[in-house]
Amino acid sequence: MNEITISLQTESKIPLYEQIYEYIKKDIQSRKILSGEKLPSTRALAKHLEISRSTVELAYEQLLSEGYVEAKPCKGYYVSVLDGLYQMKSLPKSEEEKKKTEKKPLYDFTPNGVDLNSFPYSVWRKLSKECLLDDRAEVFRLGHPQGEYELRRAICNYIHQVRGVNCRPEQIIVGAGNDYLLMLLTTVLGQNHKVALENPSYKQAYRLFKNLSYDVCTVDMDEKGMDIQKLEESKANIAFVMPSHQYPLGIIMPVQRRMSLLSWADEKEGRYIIEDDYDSEFRYKGKPIPALQGYDHNDKVIYMGTFSKSIAPSIRMSYMVLPENLLKKYRERSGFLSSTVSKVDQMILQKFIEEGYYERHLNKTRALYKSRHDTLLGCLKKMQDRCKIFGENAGVHLLLDFQGNFTEEELIQRAQKEGIRVYGLSEYYTKEMKNKRGVVLLGYANMREESIKKAVDILDRVWR
Repeated sequence: MNEITISLQTESKIPLYEQIYEYIKKDIQSRKILSGEKLPSTRALAKHLEISRSTVELAYEQLLSEGYVEAKPCKGYYVSVLDGLYQMKSLPKSEEEKKKTEKKPLYDFTPNGVDLNSFPYSVWRKLSKECLLDDRAEVFRLGHPQGEYELRRAICNYIHQVRGVNCRPEQIIVGAGNDYLLMLLTTVLGQNHKVALENPSYKQAYRLFKNLSYDVCTVDMDEKGMDIQKLEESKANIAFVMPSHQYPLGIIMPVQRRMSLLSWADEKEGRYIIEDDYDSEFRYKGKPIPALQGYDHNDKVIYMGTFSKSIAPSIRMSYMVLPENLLKKYRERSGFLSSTVSKVDQMILQKFIEEGYYERHLNKTRALYKSRHDTLLGCLKKMQDRCKIFGENAGVHLLLDFQGNFTEEELIQRAQKEGIRVYGLSEYYTKEMKNKRGVVLLGYANMREESIKKAVDILDRVWR
């Protein structure tokens, strides 16, 4: 072979030798340059491409090291015999990759949003430096399986003052997200349980229990929350509920229903309630109702909370409060499992809570979300002749029920054509609905007021 024509990109960030190497390698792989064929000498190719000889030598050395070519003394470089050459083939794109390449909507009313622009970066950076200021080997040792005691004490004080939860730091287990803590809980409770979840509900918990071989069912809800009579009929002995702000319906369970739920748990030995208090910090009208755990006097409620909604999803820090009667089982069955949260991150969060930064951050974020909540409600008034709005005054989303005017699919498609993403209620049912109600969720945590106004103006037009 006398010459190779390569269009070198001199302004590219990719080095010239790497461009030559890639070009020849691809030609060998595609059989454009055949096995046994001679390559131009480094001097000849350098002269032809008008580059230094050392650049060509680097490319040839890389091809030699990978076995694409071989050097014959006094003869030059030849393409190796590569009959069994392994070629990397492009795999079909996964669903995740397809989502990444999909065109982003102009406006996204995701109900799972968190406003990361309000994250206290400077404070977090300062606390990180403080935690790592001293060269302490102790910081990098394996921590306590339940989480560092100082953090558990800070969490204990916080949830008692703000949520009315009664517990000791010894009852708290810190873990990397609610999913991990639920898996850990199943090792404590053991098998042979039937778990009832609200319908519709948080499907991640449903899938988790199902995959862990639990008998799982869903119980329909009324305007007050999980129907206790139907819960009794289900024969379940564990109820997974979100009494402070049910997801996705936004129902706040009144005290009377809470007492009925606790009575159900008290009736039989081995019954428990898992209380997921995932976003109780965000309430915009009246005082928050204390956590269900605060009313429990018989060790029946397993309380779960998270910092993912109130600080940032990537913090991956949640906590679980075990009743006293389950602590012994935890230590016997699961106490040997190491903590899944970095000790350094725990120290940062501890300082964040104890030094008042968390309270200030919550107040700021709550005010921000309330402004967006009020803006969205104000903009939606023009649609009240077509739909019913519910789930407001708490959390970071509300719901629109078009009561037969549109199907869910029509609402989503009409919005999508205008570059707006909304979310259907049917996604949160465990069984496919025969007649999908025209109910959509609109989240506002990630939406600025100006964007909310523009998006709702468009929805008002297309949802007529």
